[in-house]
Amino acid sequence: MKFDQRLDKISERCIEITGQLNGPSISADDRVRLSKEYAELSPIMAAAGELRRVRDEMGELAKLIADPDSDQDFRELAESEFLALKQDEPKLERRVELLLLPRDRDDDKNVIIEVRAGTGGEEAALFAADLFRMYQRYSEIHVWRFEALHVSETGLGGFKEATASIAGRGVFARMKFESGVHRVQRVPKTEASGRIHTSAATVAVLPEAEEVDIHIDDKDLRIDVFRASGPGGQSVNTTDSAVRITHLPTGTVVSQQDEKSQHKNRAKGMRIMRARLYEQKRAAQAEERAEARRSQVGSGDRSERVRTYNFPQGRITDHRINVSEFDMDKMLRGELLDPFVDALLANDQVNRLAELG
Repeated sequence: MKFDQRLDKISERCIEITGQLNGPSISADDRVRLSKEYAELSPIMAAAGELRRVRDEMGELAKLIADPDSDQDFRELAESEFLALKQDEPKLERRVELLLLPRDRDDDKNVIIEVRAGTGGEEAALFAADLFRMYQRYSEIHVWRFEALHVSETGLGGFKEATASIAGRGVFARMKFESGVHRVQRVPKTEASGRIHTSAATVAVLPEAEEVDIHIDDKDLRIDVFRASGPGGQSVNTTDSAVRITHLPTGTVVSQQDEKSQHKNRAKGMRIMRARLYEQKRAAQAEERAEARRSQVGSGDRSERVRTYNFPQGRITDHRINVSEFDMDKMLRGELLDPFVDALLANDQVNRLAELG
C-alpha cells in the first residue's frame, strides 16, 4: 500500500517522541512542542491500527474459509464476517489517506477578511456590503468572533471596502475558499427600467499573522498621520488620529481611521499589514514549490471568479466545483455557505490525494 512506509515513519516518530517526553532533562517548551506533535499524530496511528486490525482479521477468516476440514456452518459465518470487513476496509483506507494528507499550517489561524467593491459602481458597493454582512452572520453561526476593523461606506449604504478579523477554531480552514471574485446578477434598486446588471466584489481571506510568523522592521515602515474624514470629506475627527502605514520594501499600504485614538488605529493597521505581508510570503513559498497544486480552490487568487449570485433565479453557483444552491435569502444570512465550503473541502482533498498518487 502506498502509505505503508509513511505510517511506519509516523510510528517510529511516535516512539521517539514518547522517549523524549519521558526523558529526565526535557524543557518545558520542548514538552509543549512534542506533546502537540504527538497529539497530531495520534489520530493517524489510531486509524492505522484499526485498519491493520481489520486486515489481520480478514487474513485469519480467509484461512478458515479455505480450510476444507472446517465446519460448513462455521465457514458460512466466517464468510459473512469476511464480507462485512471487506466493505469496511476501503472506508478505513480512505480515512487513513485523509489523515496522512499534509495539513495547511495556517488552517487553525484566525483571519483578516477584506471585501472590496469591484466593477459595477454603486451596485457593486451594495453587493460588497451584502457579502460583508453574510460573513458576519456566518461567523455568528459558527460562534466565531467577528470584529470590523475598517469600513468605507458610500452615501447609499454600500461599502467601497470593508475589513474585519474573524477569530475562532479552524477559521482559516473554512474561510480560505472565499478568496476571489464574487459576481452578482440582479436588478439594481436605482434601475427604473428593471434591467439585470452584472457587478462584482472581490474577497481576500488572509491568515492573521503573529509577530513570530512575520517580522517587520520599524525602519521598513513609514507612518503618516492625518485627520480622519467621513463620506464626502465631512470631518469626523478634530485631531490627527488617522494612520497610513507604508511597508517600504513591498509598497504595501494600509490606512486606518475608524478609531478616535491614533494608537488604536495604528494597532489595527499593523494587524492588517502583518496579515497582508504574511499572505505575500505564503504566495511566494507556494510559487517556489514546483509540486504545489495551482487550482482555483487552493491559490486564492483574487482575479479568479469563484461564485455567481443570480438574484432573479435565486441561484448561487460556485464555478470551481460546479455546485449550485437555490435560496438567496438563506445564503445572505450565512446559513447556506457551509454546503459550498464542505464541497470545496472535499474537492480539495480529492485533488491532493491524486497528487500523492
